[in-house]
Amino acid sequence: MTRRQFALMLTLALVIAAAALGPGVTAQRPVVRPKPPGADEMGRLTIDALMDIRHPSAPSWSRDSKTVAFMWDRAGVADLYVVAADGSSPPVALTSDGAPVSGMFWSADSRSIYFTREGRLLQVGVDGAAPATAVSTVGFGAVPSPDGTRVAYVVGGDRGEAAPVVHVRALADGADAVVGSVAGARGLSWRDASTLMVTIGGVGETVNHDQTPSYSGAKILFRTVEYAPPTTPPEFALVPASGGAPTRVSIAPVPGTTFGGGGLRWIDDSHVLFDRTLNFKKRSIYVADVHTGQATAVHEDDKSTTFWSVPPDAQAGSQASPDGQWISFLSDRDGWDQLYVMPATGGDAAEITKGAFEAWRPAWSPDATRIAFDSNEGPNPGSRHIGIANINGDPSKAWIRMVTSGRGVDVQPAWSPDGRKLVYQHSDPQNSADLYVVDVTTGGSTPVRLTSSMPKTIDKTKLVEPELIHYPGPDGTPVPAWLFVPKNLDRATKHPAIVWVHGDGYNQNYDGWHVQRNYAVYYSVHQYLLQQGYVVITPDYRGSIGYGSAWRDGQYMDLGGKDFRDAAASAAYLKSLAYVDPNRIGIWGLSYGGFITLLAVTSLPTTFACGVDVAGVGDWAMYYDDPYHGAWTESRIGTPEQHPQVYAQASPISHVDALVRPLLILHGTADVNVPFLQSVRLIDELLKHDKGGLVSFMMYPGEFHYFTREHVLKDAWTRVAAFYKEHLNK
Repeated sequence: MTRRQFALMLTLALVIAAAALGPGVTAQRPVVRPKPPGADEMGRLTIDALMDIRHPSAPSWSRDSKTVAFMWDRAGVADLYVVAADGSSPPVALTSDGAPVSGMFWSADSRSIYFTREGRLLQVGVDGAAPATAVSTVGFGAVPSPDGTRVAYVVGGDRGEAAPVVHVRALADGADAVVGSVAGARGLSWRDASTLMVTIGGVGETVNHDQTPSYSGAKILFRTVEYAPPTTPPEFALVPASGGAPTRVSIAPVPGTTFGGGGLRWIDDSHVLFDRTLNFKKRSIYVADVHTGQATAVHEDDKSTTFWSVPPDAQAGSQASPDGQWISFLSDRDGWDQLYVMPATGGDAAEITKGAFEAWRPAWSPDATRIAFDSNEGPNPGSRHIGIANINGDPSKAWIRMVTSGRGVDVQPAWSPDGRKLVYQHSDPQNSADLYVVDVTTGGSTPVRLTSSMPKTIDKTKLVEPELIHYPGPDGTPVPAWLFVPKNLDRATKHPAIVWVHGDGYNQNYDGWHVQRNYAVYYSVHQYLLQQGYVVITPDYRGSIGYGSAWRDGQYMDLGGKDFRDAAASAAYLKSLAYVDPNRIGIWGLSYGGFITLLAVTSLPTTFACGVDVAGVGDWAMYYDDPYHGAWTESRIGTPEQHPQVYAQASPISHVDALVRPLLILHGTADVNVPFLQSVRLIDELLKHDKGGLVSFMMYPGEFHYFTREHVLKDAWTRVAAFYKEHLNK
């Protein structure tokens, strides 16, 4: 039938229908409603819809505690927003170009926000007016005075020029004054309203290392940036904010210690606080007298038999209370990450939180009487909630009150300036990360939602909730994992399954959307795969956070050992499920998870039907030689000369000849976490062993370790979905 014949038949049918309706009634053409952009013909998720899931970060309270500013990211493009703290109105965008924003702070009257961009200090009103330049050149940043009426910044000093010049500018009228010049300036802060501290040296140097290995060719240069820790103690200068001669102070070295990275923080007008971590083995907290320069170690954590495994995201470093009386920090000395408080003058530290859980991200209240934190106390290690430790001048009598509850993850509490409220991030099985506010002055206060990051095009009723399960590891130890089973799955039929292995070593899966944007995007693509009919499991293998230091330290001298076998054992669990096809199980992972994936498809070549390696380590000796990662690797498995067998066991490149199943490799060329050169070397070895027919590879120009840009995410997820469809849906 031709198109013209079909049109004639349709017209005739409509005329007949109109006659049947009777006089005065006109037949209507059928209404064809467009499908929502987040759904396909079966109402399932699409990859395009995943791009619209946003992620909020860096919330900042206005000085009047009525408004919250934050960054909102969509596919790697982030803009500055403000929202009323009572949730009475939706967020308002203050920028719309996605250009980087840093150093954000509020004006004294809470009507404007300042931020730095491309070496300029910009001002934008909360009424949404276009940003305007407040200072054209601010060097390495701009720092507001304690009352928000002035801003200090540094100009010059780069490339061997004259000594950097310190400026103080009044924000109300723009009056600008040069208050001093300090050679070697590296950082800037306010001691109080009358004095600035300029950090000099003590921050280490960066050294570039260039490589052109034979397997990449002489025309392509790979650069690695090495961070060389400072070899001398920190030094700083005190500069009067009204102008005058700087007073230089050097911190005296502490016998038997080595200075590493970390900034100076004020305790009071006479003392500063700083931390040093030595080779991932010893963490020390120091207090230094700014008049004499004498530094004293007030606390040490010695992990020389394993390694310092408290993750950076826990924010374990020392913090001085606002009144200068106390120092708080996190330590895993009892086997779990707990909150401690000690007198700023030195003495015993009181353990504030106690139990088989991890307390992270502590924050002092403005009045120095309370510390907010988040913890995973309870039977669900993937659930976190906000608690408040009431110190009230006596850490030995501190007591805890939890202020959030329910299913999901509540993290990163930040106090309002009036000390009455906390803003924090929440996610759960139906919602990606959003900002909430809770009033902590009254018991049982209902949190207020400030943002809605999930697009309305996504049908939340179709999202699959994770189920916490345990299966036996290689030595019989139970391995925690999260199982996702598609809704309305026909359990009388066998279905394909996918194992997801998280990265970082020290990371974990949560009861719902991941709290980090970098892993939340993987949670979202798993929801897409679930709606395509795959069963998904995400193990928290040995080395994962959330389960105490003994579980984290289980990787020591055993990379690619029990941690790999923990993850690989998930296949045996899946095969025990009547509705999973044992011959159609795939595996994939990012970073350390990519490394475990490579081990899986080479050490257990027929266990998995296929694998996807996203920026994984293929050769740990090569990773150790990378100067940026040498100390991290050595802290866990020593050096290649000391332990060649451990390195051989841990390096998939040593046994790529065993590969017999399809492998997809994805990697960004600008990756600094796991250099792109790792995949170049891996592919060269695979080709040498005649494995080219099994390997697919996609590089992403200019992309970093965690894929962020929309066109990269779309291609990566489409490629992964097609790969699994080809090899698991046979």
